[in-house]
Amino acid sequence: MQNRNNNTIYQNGGTSSFSPSNGINNNSNPLSRSLTDEEFDRYSRQMIVPGMGKEGQLRLLTSRVLIIGAGGLGCPAAQYIAGAGIGTIGIVDGDVVEPSNLHRQVGHATSRIGTPKVTSLITHLSALNPLPTYIPHPCHITPDNAADLIAPYDLVLDCTDNPATRYLISDVCVLLRKPLVSAASVQKSGQLVVLNCPATPQGEGLPEGGKYNAAPCYRCCFKQPPPAAAALSCGEAGIMGPVVGLMGVAQAGEAVKILASGLHAIPSSDGATGQEEPGRERNLRQPTLLIYSYDLDAAVGPYAFRALKMAGRKKSCFACGEGSRARLTLGGIKKGEPDYVQFCSAPTARVTLPVEERITAAAYHEARERGEIAEHVLIDTREREHFSFGSIDGAVNVPFGKLLMAAAVASREGASGNGNGNGFVEKILPEEVRGKMVDGGEDLPIYVVCRRGLDSQEAVEKLRGLGMDNGGRRKILDIMGGMKAWKEEVDPSFPFI
Repeated sequence: MQNRNNNTIYQNGGTSSFSPSNGINNNSNPLSRSLTDEEFDRYSRQMIVPGMGKEGQLRLLTSRVLIIGAGGLGCPAAQYIAGAGIGTIGIVDGDVVEPSNLHRQVGHATSRIGTPKVTSLITHLSALNPLPTYIPHPCHITPDNAADLIAPYDLVLDCTDNPATRYLISDVCVLLRKPLVSAASVQKSGQLVVLNCPATPQGEGLPEGGKYNAAPCYRCCFKQPPPAAAALSCGEAGIMGPVVGLMGVAQAGEAVKILASGLHAIPSSDGATGQEEPGRERNLRQPTLLIYSYDLDAAVGPYAFRALKMAGRKKSCFACGEGSRARLTLGGIKKGEPDYVQFCSAPTARVTLPVEERITAAAYHEARERGEIAEHVLIDTREREHFSFGSIDGAVNVPFGKLLMAAAVASREGASGNGNGNGFVEKILPEEVRGKMVDGGEDLPIYVVCRRGLDSQEAVEKLRGLGMDNGGRRKILDIMGGMKAWKEEVDPSFPFI
């Protein structure tokens, strides 16, 4: 069968109806029924764990979890959510499975490349455990549909990979009073935090006398988004599968803990007025941010985990603090207020050089072929891992981060005081290139290329600021569009990643 959004719902290998108006499994007393023989056999090993028992399992069986993102976080989280016996599992994702997903997105398979991720993941989960109801939402979450997607569920897992979506999900969870388990991972690190649990209405439970009375939301913990240039996706920065997998499994663990303990239930009015609550509920008012770091260069040793105690709900928070009911509403979100993309964005390019200081990849290649660009220095600012897959002939690898650090040191030490930047050259360039630039090559032109054409512009400015243009006698030019443009305009076979 299909729901009002025309999404097929899978239950016990078949289909089931879905009614957002009254929830997915409206059992007023989840602890009243008996376990079936199949449920008993399947979940017996976790039911005998202290703190779980039959009651905890019955809470899981009648719980509803929404997993937003069927990627590196969502796949491992969904596997353990399904394995634990959560009664209804919704999956939100608008992408299709690609080959580059498979090293970390373990809920997909080679045979399902090109398949919508929600369909692929539910296929995998149904084979693992056919008992839950699986609800696909084959779309991206947006300000227009976020409330409709989140409302029918008891708890939300944010498994997305961009800041704007994280703020959107958190805001809607605050408004709908839904606990949120949020995680993020890129390259070799990951983080996890439980938010808005127990859920408290906007503007209530504010701190008094140094005591936190309610759990924070995402905005309480991260008032400002990271700089847009620093918010790299997995496709740009890379990601280690075990790192993101570990964070996804941890998300599932936190979700099971919350649901089995009943902490997802909206607190009673007595609790809101200060009645003594269970210790674990009080602890969630100041959640722990779990940070994991993974070092490929380190010797084999213990995992690097850090736990940071976060503050509780803040009076100044835009979403849940003082006066927040007037600032943030579901209706406002649907109208584009706040504008999440604008809040988390910066100008599309950090630097925009004049046209005369830039050259297209095609023009650079053609000039080299015609011999119009003879002796010169070509600096490639990509990381060495990207550089190792291929480069333009004659390019010298100077990673952007190394260049910025060396430029800062050179500027601080006055290395560019002689006007030609030779002190800086000695810090970053290989010996054979240094020789060409210092001994009689003071006017040798420099071309700079990066991955997509942003870092190279900033590098050109840094080099010029250090005096390496020799008062304008040496040309320093940016290759527009970086190696992406090189692949598109010059060499389609170039292995751009």
